[in-house]
Amino acid sequence: MGTREYAKAARPTFYFIGVTTGKSSIMKVFPQWAKFLGLTDVEMKGIDFKPHDEPEAYRQAVAFIKNDPLSRGALVTTHKIDLLKACRDLFEGLDPYAEMMGEISCISKRNGKLIGHAKDPITSGLAIEAFLPPRYWVETNAAALLLGAGGSSIAITSYLMQTSHGANRPSKIIVTNRSQPRLDEIRHIHRELKAQTPTEYFLTPKPEDNDAVLKNLPSGSLVVNATGLGKDAPGSPLTDGAVFPDKGVVWELNYRGDLIFLAQSEAQRESRNLQIEDGWVYFIHGWTRVIAEVFDIDIAAKGPQFDQLSEIAGRFR
Repeated sequence: MGTREYAKAARPTFYFIGVTTGKSSIMKVFPQWAKFLGLTDVEMKGIDFKPHDEPEAYRQAVAFIKNDPLSRGALVTTHKIDLLKACRDLFEGLDPYAEMMGEISCISKRNGKLIGHAKDPITSGLAIEAFLPPRYWVETNAAALLLGAGGSSIAITSYLMQTSHGANRPSKIIVTNRSQPRLDEIRHIHRELKAQTPTEYFLTPKPEDNDAVLKNLPSGSLVVNATGLGKDAPGSPLTDGAVFPDKGVVWELNYRGDLIFLAQSEAQRESRNLQIEDGWVYFIHGWTRVIAEVFDIDIAAKGPQFDQLSEIAGRFR
């Protein structure tokens, strides 16, 4: 594998580590947000890796950010688990979620130390609270199905399982995945969390296998596409023959790409009384929490400032 050259930052620089970073709305949104937040003379740069890239590729990028004075930090998507596995020794500190979940979505620097954060349990919770009524789970007795067992599923399930919600938790959480190792990993994390919500894990190598799990869900259940299919790779975790639960809530974590999963749910919106959400609000919460951490500034998670940031982002959707 060839060594990548990283150019020394000429001004405070924030990195976006992903797969197809140039296609993300954030490239147009960030300069406008920076202006609004009073972050002058800052720059954003994308760093693309293929999913499950070589550990050495992640190490080169993280070592560069760590040692380059004007490189302030990064948001990490898709590579959250793999990057931390490859680079753990390069970090002087991890926040409690990163420690527990073995993933990072944010890299920041404090007092010369490189810190890794897992922000997704917080940002996924903020997104869910934006589209579900406050006592949704108690009132519906619905389940939650997470298609995919990667970083996003770890974050969302950890939020849904929190004992601080009291009885307002899904009646059951179901996680499916195409390969066994990620299922084993998420099951281990749930054990560490001492989760009390009944949870089931299904190996689903083919979309038809997910269809079979989907059709047994109770009315009102939440169905999440957390696979990356539709953005990082084409396709959907379901076939066109899949049947969504009646009065279900469908959450496509992507907001760009071919979005086949979203189209499959749209085709059943009326017949199955579906509420359909994409990843846009999650995108805004995800980015604003990381920007606040990297640049050490306060950004509201709701209210007039957050609404204005959403409005600015909406212009580039």
